[in-house]
Amino acid sequence: MKILLVDDETELADPLKAVLTRDGYNVDVAYDGISGSQLAIQGNYDLLILDWMLPQISGLEICQDLRRQGKTTPVLFLTAKDTLDDRVQGLDAGADDYLVKPFELRELLARVRALLRRVTVLESATTHQRLKVGDLELDLDNQVAYRHERTIELSEKESQLLEYLMRHPGELLTHIEIYEHLWSGEEQPSSNVLAALIRLLRRKIEANNETQLIHTVYGKGYRFVEEK
Repeated sequence: MKILLVDDETELADPLKAVLTRDGYNVDVAYDGISGSQLAIQGNYDLLILDWMLPQISGLEICQDLRRQGKTTPVLFLTAKDTLDDRVQGLDAGADDYLVKPFELRELLARVRALLRRVTVLESATTHQRLKVGDLELDLDNQVAYRHERTIELSEKESQLLEYLMRHPGELLTHIEIYEHLWSGEEQPSSNVLAALIRLLRRKIEANNETQLIHTVYGKGYRFVEEK
C-alpha cells in the first residue's frame, strides 16, 4: 500500500514515515503544501495523511482540490485544531478521518489500517480496475459485478451508482449527493428515478436471500454496509 504523508514538522514526519515503513507501507513525504499537492494529484496513492496547517497550501485546500477533481483517495487529517467546528469543516472538505495532535502511534496505525481496508482496489491481469468490498466485487471497466460466484450484468447508471456506494462504505450518502454524482452536468430526472434505480440494483446484488448491502436511511439517503 502506498501512502503520501504531508507535514511540515520534520520531527514528526520523519519518525512517522519510519514507523509506517516498518509496518510494510510504501511512504512518500512532502514538507510543504505545494509539493504535497503535486504529489497527491500526480501520484497513485492508497491513502493521504495531511497536516491541516501547511506552508503555501493548506492540507484542507489539498483535500478540497482533490475532491473537486473527483479523486476519492482516502484522506486522514492530522491537526491541532480540535473544536467541533474544525472537525466539521475538515469532514465537509472531503476528509475521511481526523486525528488531533498529539496522538498515540497505535491509534494512528489503527486508523490507517481501517481506512486502507474499507475499499480494496484490485488490478486484474488485463489492467481492468476493480473495487472489492466484503464479498462484492465490481469490474469498473466492464460494468459487471461478482458476488458468491454469480456474475451480475449492470447498466451504466447501475454501475456508476454501485461504484459510488462502494467507494463510501458505511457513509450516509444523501439523495442530493447521489443525484449530483450520477447526473452531474445533465438535467436531473424526477425524484423517483433514484429509488427505482436502487430497487433494480438491490435485486441484482442481493438476490437469493443474500445479506442486504444497500440500506435506506429514510428521508435522507442510502448507506452501503458490507457484509460481516
